[in-house]
Amino acid sequence: MIVNNIAEIRKKKGLTIRQLEYKTGISKSTLSRIENNQARLYLDSLEKISKALKCDLKDLFDII
Repeated sequence: MIVNNIAEIRKKKGLTIRQLEYKTGISKSTLSRIENNQARLYLDSLEKISKALKCDLKDLFDII
């Protein structure tokens, strides 16, 4: 699931939600809701998160 990958990559990179907020411009509360699968994730936000985490967009998706 995308939200699991965002949290996992963020933690591996040693970033807090607050730091990701600063890098993406997406509010801390929205990022928290995204990571807890309580908010819709739009492509523009996904691109901002990917850029901030310095990973490819495809890395945020579960590949089976």
